[in-house]
Amino acid sequence: MQLDGRRESTNVEDRRRSGGAIAGGLGIGGLLLAGIIYLLTGQQVDPSQLGMGAATEQTDVEFTQEEQELASFAKKILAGTEDIWTAYFQAKGLGAYRNPTMVLYTGATQSGCGTGSASMGPFYCSADECLYIDLSFFSSMKRQLGADGDFAYAYVIAHEVGHHVENLLGVLGQAHQQMARMSTANANRMSVRIELLADYLAGVWAHHDNENFGSLEQGDLEEAIHCASVIGDDYLQKKAQGYAVEESFTHGTAQQRVNWLAAGLKSGDIQQGLKIFQMSDSQL
Repeated sequence: MQLDGRRESTNVEDRRRSGGAIAGGLGIGGLLLAGIIYLLTGQQVDPSQLGMGAATEQTDVEFTQEEQELASFAKKILAGTEDIWTAYFQAKGLGAYRNPTMVLYTGATQSGCGTGSASMGPFYCSADECLYIDLSFFSSMKRQLGADGDFAYAYVIAHEVGHHVENLLGVLGQAHQQMARMSTANANRMSVRIELLADYLAGVWAHHDNENFGSLEQGDLEEAIHCASVIGDDYLQKKAQGYAVEESFTHGTAQQRVNWLAAGLKSGDIQQGLKIFQMSDSQL
């Protein structure tokens, strides 16, 4: 991505220096394995229970150059989402766009939705309108899934911001209310739609960001599509246990995630993505 001269968002809370539980001696593989277990079962796993190190306290953190560069990159992507979604909401008469806050943390942190941990991967909390990111997740993507590249990382951030857009539109709250009255299988199907819409909205952002700033470079699209393909439920379940259980999918298949990200990139229009909620499972 071409981000030279782009501003960094100030809507960032950096908790990386405040300490917190981290896994001493934990490798990147442990974080990803814990994340896959969370995806499959919905249960958070203490990475130390996987035999990869005991919990320790971290204070007075010294950041590497790579960590500093990743933090700067994340702030620039967040700023890009602020610029694009603010203008989009205004142009479409959707009201004022409220900027979310991005919380950078290491290991574990408290959110308005409970305790967040690196094993969960990046997540959005509608209760406090914050997206939470442990930047080591990007190293996990690269080393364990082979998903690398700046646009792949941008897609992850834009996906979480996509949940924020869903929240502002009222879509997220309505979906959660419906899920509370559904069976587990039907709630999972609704969750898939929420996640695919966030993928689509990430594509919508990238469409307009590129139009306004010329941010996409050769190979960027391939990076994001590869990333989407390796974080599909079917891919991750087969990687973790050798087979996939469709009824347990909560984020969508690899092909669905690729398709909806690409559709958002092509159209740049929110309304096209909202059709997700009227489609049958086979149409997704």
